[in-house]
Amino acid sequence: MKIRMFQVDAFSDNLFGGNPAAVCILDQWLDDSLMLRIAEENNLSETAFVLKKKKNYEIRWFTPKVEVDLCGHATLATGHVLFKYYDIRQNEITFINPYSGILKVKKENEYLVLDFPTGEFQKTSTPPELIKGLRKKPIETYKGNTDYMAIFSTQEDIENINPDFQLLNELNARGIIITAKGNDVDFVSRFFAPQCGINEDPVTGSAHTILTPYWSKKLKKQELVAMQLSKRNGVLKCRMNNNRVIISGMAITYLIGELEIPHQDI
Repeated sequence: MKIRMFQVDAFSDNLFGGNPAAVCILDQWLDDSLMLRIAEENNLSETAFVLKKKKNYEIRWFTPKVEVDLCGHATLATGHVLFKYYDIRQNEITFINPYSGILKVKKENEYLVLDFPTGEFQKTSTPPELIKGLRKKPIETYKGNTDYMAIFSTQEDIENINPDFQLLNELNARGIIITAKGNDVDFVSRFFAPQCGINEDPVTGSAHTILTPYWSKKLKKQELVAMQLSKRNGVLKCRMNNNRVIISGMAITYLIGELEIPHQDI
């Protein structure tokens, strides 16, 4: 069996920036175990698997270790692939995921625009493992459905944190978001997810479904510019729209190829 696969740098207009994601275009759904093995072989933070169903597309995302409920950068990458290499005549694509529901990607000039549900979060006490793992105590801590979000005073705090990933791996959470007000943008962040096999994710669209409503309320702004301060860096334009978060970014293709899966492995 042959599967067409693309590798895309999402939330960047330059190669080797943003967050790389693989996009596999399917003719039929594969076994979960095979999709996980493909993601593990790709060894990227996320591999998206996509199947067209009538006018819409079903989508699922796998890290090298687990399936995740929501992934922004791999959805952006998938929108880029479908708009650029497939016959998509409308300017909006609707994706359906069994966990996150309906997700939309719209093409607006050189930008791709994600329409995602707002993540729920509430203030919580800071777990000792979080303080030890980050080697610095946040000024506030929040807990979402899957992630902790730790608030710090300055962008320099975010830049200088050197986590102990073994300790962070002990937390009962998909990942840990650290964030502060930005120097040149509205807010900055980093994202750690050792439980998913990703010590530090370069640019995390799903984290901004929590970051955006938090900073929108804090800064009293509906439209914000964000930067994720990984080594690869990524810039996101974020906007609140009632109970939805609108996230815009660019994408660029790095690789186009074809997987060959022997029948005995299907």
